[in-house]
Amino acid sequence: MKLKEVLDKTTAFFKDKKIETPRLDAELLFAHSLKLERIQLYLKFDQPLSEAELTGLRELVRRRGQGEPVAYILGYRDFYKSRFEVTPATLIPRPETEQIVEEVLSWAKDKDRAYSIVDLGTGTGCLGLSILKELPNAKLVSVDMSAEAIAVAKRNAVNLGLADRVEFVNVDAANVDLVMASCKNFMGQNTIDILVSNPPYIANDDPAVQENVRKFEPSTALFAEENGLALLKSWTKAYAPYLASESVTMMEMGMSQGSVMQSYYADLEIFKNVRVLKDLSGLDRVIAGVKHG
Repeated sequence: MKLKEVLDKTTAFFKDKKIETPRLDAELLFAHSLKLERIQLYLKFDQPLSEAELTGLRELVRRRGQGEPVAYILGYRDFYKSRFEVTPATLIPRPETEQIVEEVLSWAKDKDRAYSIVDLGTGTGCLGLSILKELPNAKLVSVDMSAEAIAVAKRNAVNLGLADRVEFVNVDAANVDLVMASCKNFMGQNTIDILVSNPPYIANDDPAVQENVRKFEPSTALFAEENGLALLKSWTKAYAPYLASESVTMMEMGMSQGSVMQSYYADLEIFKNVRVLKDLSGLDRVIAGVKHG
């Protein structure tokens, strides 16, 4: 069978399985299995596939057909300007989270300043590491309660050439004393210039969560009490006393949480500027607080 024929059949199969992006998913899996760039698939449409190649493809197609996310099958996900290793121990990086990176870099006018960065619930490390990569004199403390996630984030730091500027702390982010002790030891200060997080913010009973997200991604990275607001609130409040006089806090949140979190940030009376940032779909996505003096 020729490549195009198999690719078309796979796309049709994914459509039948109600997969949202059937052609894209098929092309990504084919390129990965055949060790080609996606564009090269089109140059090899008339190339017959060997039995060994078909066998490898069938396994990947089977896994995707059962709902397993493409990122877990491939073992990576592109985020911002880099490629990050992904495993079932980590949340899959989403494009909308890149907004935090862009907004933080917009705030950090002096790119050569030695910023202290803390990333709570780091997962793959995509958020903190992407910011760190753009700020050459900054240092980062990445926190996650999952040892497996920390191991993935460490490998990503090595792959990006950033390992010497990151301290990984394998604790619950609620353990503020230990996290701040790590900041003091590693960064030489016990204040935070940039605090970022993509915390669990989904309500446990949220009916809008896709079945395959519940099935495959780690629940501890997805769900939180108090209708998803518990960690957004508690982490902000716990680390607020350690924010530097000129600092920024940005956390991803759910599309229905903007007004509540804006009020919560305002009531803390530490931020001079509190904003709800919307994603490209016009939905509430990030709560941002900027501190001045």
